[in-house]
Parts: sequence; structure tokens; C-alpha cells
Amino acid sequence: MLPGLRETVEKHGLLASKALGQNFLLDRNITDKIIRLSLNRQELSSFAGSNVCEIGPGPGGLTRAVLEAAPASLTVIEMDPRCIAIMEELKEQTNVPFRIVNGDALTFDLSREIEAPRQLVSNLPYNVSVPLLTGWLKQAGSYRAMTLMFQKEVAERITAPTRCKDYGRLSVLAQLTCDVAKLLELPPECFTPAPKIRSTVLLFTPKTEIPAAETLAKVEKITSLAFGQRRKMLRQSLKAMPGLLDKCRDLGIEPTARAEELPPETFLRLAEN
Repeated sequence: MLPGLRETVEKHGLLASKALGQNFLLDRNITDKIIRLSLNRQELSSFAGSNVCEIGPGPGGLTRAVLEAAPASLTVIEMDPRCIAIMEELKEQTNVPFRIVNGDALTFDLSREIEAPRQLVSNLPYNVSVPLLTGWLKQAGSYRAMTLMFQKEVAERITAPTRCKDYGRLSVLAQLTCDVAKLLELPPECFTPAPKIRSTVLLFTPKTEIPAAETLAKVEKITSLAFGQRRKMLRQSLKAMPGLLDKCRDLGIEPTARAEELPPETFLRLAEN
């Protein structure tokens, strides 16, 4: 039997750190629901057969739910040394192979350090959610699935359709590499301390065919130019990359179009060859 979550927090005197972007999710009903919804969407009954990695476990709310879903192994990566003792306690209470890394997930190559098949789970620290996600999307084929929580505004950017104000570079990269499904939206009062914004849990399932790393790098360059001057027509925003406007014409893309009018597949065609 795993130790109670709120009792653990009180025992260790753990207060969320604003500097680390922490907002703890202490309601087991919610953490269990997140994992249950993710597994159901994947048509799985457990994490059996998957090596799960959790980023920023904090006091271990999601960690407990993951352990009860019986993964082949669990690796947790936590920057806050105060939370390591809590993870050590959980490790002693479970038969699941459990690895604890006290470090920065931004410098940790999950595709090398964790055996396939891999799943990612995280209530992402708000201040590093986008750079972490961007790195994982570039290696999307390395994962079976990613169950990730973001502030609602970031989730809307990820899932935004074309011709929407939230559609941008992150939308293109996410939608070229993964099928993204919204699992759950949570109000501020679910967290300790309560943030000022709502949060959204998304499930990322890698596409069967994912563009090569070199192509994705080029997509990033093109979208950086295109969305960096959002109000400008493509003939103005893309002129810094030689040959790109000619390619637009070859593909039948009007030079008077704006970036938000082009679907992800069109940016991919511009990046290919």
C-alpha cells in the first residue's frame, strides 16, 4: 500500500516552488482519472510492457497512479531535491523497477536512457513545458505515447487549426508528428497552490509516418520566419530564405497568403527536397 499523498506532503513539509513552476496535483481521484483516460484512449488496460518516464513528479500524485497501472519500469526525473526523499519512499513500497534521477529533463536524452517501448507522463512545469515538448516532438517516433498536462493557453496553441489566432509554430510541429487528443481540463482549484489559469491534459500518439529529423529542422526554420511576422504576407516573411518563394509558386501557394492560412502539410511540402 503506497503512503497517502497529502500525508506525505505534510510529513516532508513540502511547499510548491514558484521558481520551479510547481503546482502540485494532490487529488488522487484526478490523478487516477488522468491515467485511466490515457490508457482507455490507447485501448490499454495497464502500462504493462511500457517503460514509463515521468518528468517533475513532485510529491508523487501522478507517480502513484502510474505505479498502480503496472508499468514494466518507471523512471522519474526531478530537479527539486526535496522531492527525491518522497520518491525514495515510493520506490521502497513498490515492486516496479524504479529509477530516480535528480536532474534537469532538458538535458536528459530519454530515447537513449530509457528502453523502448516508452511512454511519457507529466504534469509539466509551466516555465519549461514548451521547450520540453518541442524536444520530444522531434523524437516522437521514440515514444508509444505521451500524456502531458499544460496550461490551457499552451494546449490551445498545440491543437489549434489553421486560420485560428492560436495556430503557429508549435501547432505545426505537434500536428505533423502526432495525433493529439484532449483528455481533460482542470480548474485552478485542483492544484496546490492554485494557479491563475486552467490546465489541460493532452495525449500525443505518434503518427505512423513521421518526417525525418532534417526535414523537421527545416520546417522549424520556415515556420520561424513565417510566424515571426504573422501579419505579413509570405512574399515578405519568407524572402530571407533563398529559393523558398520560388518553391511556393511551384506548389501553387499564393505569395499573398499568410502563415496562419497554411496547414501543417503545406509547411512540410515546403521543407521537403
